[in-house]
Amino acid sequence: MTEVVSIRFRDRGKSYYFDPAGLTLTTGGKAVVETSKGLEIGTVVRGNHDVEDDQVVQPLRPVARAATEDDLRIEELCRQREKEAYGICKQKIEDHGLEMKLVDVECSFEGTKIIFFFSSDGRVDFRELVKDLAGVFRTRIELRQIGVRDEARMLGGLGICGRPFCCGSFIDEFKPVSTKMAKVQNLSLNPTKISGSCGRLMCCLRYEQPAYEELVKNVPKNGAFVETPDGYGNVTQVNILRQTVRVKLDGEGDDVFRQYDMDEVAAIPGGRPRDGSQPPHVLVVKPKKVAEPEPEADPWQMPELLITAPGEEPARTEAKPAERRDRPRRTRKENAQPAAGGGEGNKPRQSRSGRHRRGGQNRGGEERAAGQQPKTQEQGRSARKSRPKTDAPAAQEQSQKARSKNYYSRRRPHNRRPKSEGGGQNRE
Repeated sequence: MTEVVSIRFRDRGKSYYFDPAGLTLTTGGKAVVETSKGLEIGTVVRGNHDVEDDQVVQPLRPVARAATEDDLRIEELCRQREKEAYGICKQKIEDHGLEMKLVDVECSFEGTKIIFFFSSDGRVDFRELVKDLAGVFRTRIELRQIGVRDEARMLGGLGICGRPFCCGSFIDEFKPVSTKMAKVQNLSLNPTKISGSCGRLMCCLRYEQPAYEELVKNVPKNGAFVETPDGYGNVTQVNILRQTVRVKLDGEGDDVFRQYDMDEVAAIPGGRPRDGSQPPHVLVVKPKKVAEPEPEADPWQMPELLITAPGEEPARTEAKPAERRDRPRRTRKENAQPAAGGGEGNKPRQSRSGRHRRGGQNRGGEERAAGQQPKTQEQGRSARKSRPKTDAPAAQEQSQKARSKNYYSRRRPHNRRPKSEGGGQNRE
């Protein structure tokens, strides 16, 4: 294993391996490396990593240093000089009347050479052009002719799929593309439909070919004689990606077609028998896996708002209104147990307003009937203090229930007074 660093120049084209020389470089940073053209600055595509020895082309050139602020400033000056050189060279080409298209300009990091890339249909005599450019820039000038695929990579753009060109985004090097790949992928052989913006066959046909070759192994060819669950027939259409075929069954008429999955058809070896005999039975029906339907959630069900820890009992929820309605209604002791010999329990139940008005009189009358004197405020306090203490939480819960139940029955109307205090009398 060899430790290397992957670096790409000008953010396009192929990435190259370099020896980190003891430096630790991070992905996305800049580094200055030694090349056959001298010092160059590039982008670190992948930091320090190990690769197999057979993937490295020896000798492996080292990384000079990580890019500093001065290096980045020099790179920016080179980019500005390239824009100026592009305009000057384009004007010189028009002056000389040369049939060539200027594509791009590259200025070396050390400023010792300027490379002009151009495309042309044939050979071009640019000797006079080189002399004029050398007199303007006072440095070494190189003109390099490139093909249409390299031109598309340098210029960039969007393909018919709506995405950036594959050659300008992730393809490192060009590989040959043939029309046989278009046939395997069941594409139209119309050159305008399978060609890219450069006029050559699309690069995507090349790197998608292995996937189609694997899918084609399980699909019968168009026109093959196959057996289906409904009988025998010929394949009229094949969908490689969806793994489905369209079959015209025998004896079903000329306009009746049916679509099957790949597991439901089997190709007959040798095709349709010529002597009219019964074709062999080769189809093996495989049971399909039926997905269990998921229970539908009630859209009107209230979600759980309380989350209980594991091992903890869920909180008691309040009874629903229907359950509270079915419970027996509680009655007051005075109404449920009539006094002995009084027969007051058989009297019709008084309204709340009557009980409020005569509540004090009834309690006082009961105490006098029993031979007891009404309790004063001080006697009531002492009696409460002398009561035995009970369990505090249970007593508090019971008192809270009693208060909530008899709150409105004990509350005196705000606009009335008992008759004993002069309430209910007409005011003159």
